[in-house]
Amino acid sequence: MTEAIFTATALTKTYVSGEVQVQALNNVDLEIAEKEVVVLLGPSGSGKTTLLNIMGGLDHPTSGRLFFKDLELTGLSDRDLTDYRRRHIGFVFQFYNLVPSLTAYENVALVTEISERPMRPDEALELVGLGARLHHFPAQLSGGEQQRVAIARAIAKRPAVLLCDEPTGALDSKTGIKVIEALLGVNRQLGTTTLIITHNASIRDVADRVLFFADGKISRIQRNETRHEAAQLVW
Repeated sequence: MTEAIFTATALTKTYVSGEVQVQALNNVDLEIAEKEVVVLLGPSGSGKTTLLNIMGGLDHPTSGRLFFKDLELTGLSDRDLTDYRRRHIGFVFQFYNLVPSLTAYENVALVTEISERPMRPDEALELVGLGARLHHFPAQLSGGEQQRVAIARAIAKRPAVLLCDEPTGALDSKTGIKVIEALLGVNRQLGTTTLIITHNASIRDVADRVLFFADGKISRIQRNETRHEAAQLVW
């Protein structure tokens, strides 16, 4: 049986602004298995990004407990969370955040220079189908190619977990499929546990499980017995 890489118990996050309290997460219980691909679906404000930020060590919960394997994240100092992110977590966001004056190779190398056991930048770029674009600058790449450079940068340090917040949100459907294919390829070849936030319901078919969020809770879970390839999706 695959071991859990994340275990959350009664995870709650409340934001306070003056007299107003907003409960972004409401007593969430959850397990994520190693090597699993999980899609998070739900309207804006339903708690998806808050959960990913806490899993990624970017935010603290108000209450509850969260474990990464045997490491309890809740209660860690900011410094320890920074070390946790550096060692174990890769992030992919909607916007690529590439350095425009650096080539694709150099953008990925920024991460490998501070990682403990990185893969070579060209190896990471080859893995996402950009072996022929090593020396192109971001302005010379399409939006989908830039996003795949961002994925290569995230995986180059060999993270255990890849957290993706709307990775296809700024892309057309055809290009978005290529990005999802790249994420699935990383999962297959490296065994990277992958969580993908999206508003695109069709992406649910590529996941092992789909978590549906509403009002800070997981309202429903869909398990997929057979994961489809991204190229088979109709957006």
